[in-house]
Amino acid sequence: MGPLATQILADQGADVVMIEAAEGDTNRSMGPGPHPELSGISLNLLRNKRSVSIDLKDPTHRELLDSLIAKTDVVVATMRPGVLQRLDLDYESVRRLQPDVIYCQAQGWPLGTPMQDAPAYDDIVQAAVGVGEMMQRVSGEPRLLPTIFADKVCGLVIAQAVTAALFHRARTGQGQHVEVPMTQAMTAFMLAEHGAGAIAEPPLAPAGQPATGYSRIMSIHRKPQRTADGHVQLLPYSPEQFARLFADSGETALANDPRLGSLAMVIAHADELYEELARIALRRTTQEWLDYCSGVGIPAVALASLQNLVDGLELTHHPVAGRYRSLPVSANFSATPSQVRRPAPLIGEHNTEAWAGKIWT
Repeated sequence: MGPLATQILADQGADVVMIEAAEGDTNRSMGPGPHPELSGISLNLLRNKRSVSIDLKDPTHRELLDSLIAKTDVVVATMRPGVLQRLDLDYESVRRLQPDVIYCQAQGWPLGTPMQDAPAYDDIVQAAVGVGEMMQRVSGEPRLLPTIFADKVCGLVIAQAVTAALFHRARTGQGQHVEVPMTQAMTAFMLAEHGAGAIAEPPLAPAGQPATGYSRIMSIHRKPQRTADGHVQLLPYSPEQFARLFADSGETALANDPRLGSLAMVIAHADELYEELARIALRRTTQEWLDYCSGVGIPAVALASLQNLVDGLELTHHPVAGRYRSLPVSANFSATPSQVRRPAPLIGEHNTEAWAGKIWT
């Protein structure tokens, strides 16, 4: 979450210095890459950043870190709170060096709770915020989403929170402590729709069904549909769209089904309607469905693979690692367009610059 948050901020113009140990950030060795210090992941996550490698147990290295902190606008820290305190890198210690600093720390559970120092990798957080149970209700056994879901969502939250705090400081001159507890952020994220009827007190739920869980999303039939030659994601959403698709497919009874009486009825019966949709999808090829849906205004898209996404990325060049594919920026700005100003650095590549006092001068 820290590397992603700071990559977003760096893409948007922030001058980011990453502090890493002599062996380098863990993202450097996550998966294969064209250079021993640059995995495919780190080529993008570490772009637009400078690397300063230090040993926090060395007093002279600590002096260097303190000199950098004294000139910074924002500190993002993702170590556990107890570790930060032992290293004198908690908010109060950092604020003594830079009084108006924006200090954003992120850890698994909120500060002041018994779990604040518990290790919290993505798998742990997914399990703690209901992802496993949600998947069990859909697939029959507890599963985690096959992406570092919590890490990346919390990375987005960190980037947004830092920007909000900077806006506040620009208006008031005040720095502040910003905390992003992963389980707190992910609870808000998960329950935005899956709180469902349980948000009301007393809870509201259909007979024999749990109050939690947005029913349309929880359908086991909510998935890309098999076509005559592949897969397509069809998404008639409104009652009118379902009725049109059913009628044009020769399913007159379904087109006049009372379950299509309102959007609320469609959502309540999404599981059955998606099952019918899967049956009908087999009658046409993927392209035939795309052409049909385009003509009648029903959302649809062909099923893409991860390789399809990679193939669509822009090729660029790293001075050490050679050619690689660059991930897109997260937002497009008309006045301040994001761009890759610095390629991903090697470990400690900017140490000489830092020791010479040339960073943030």
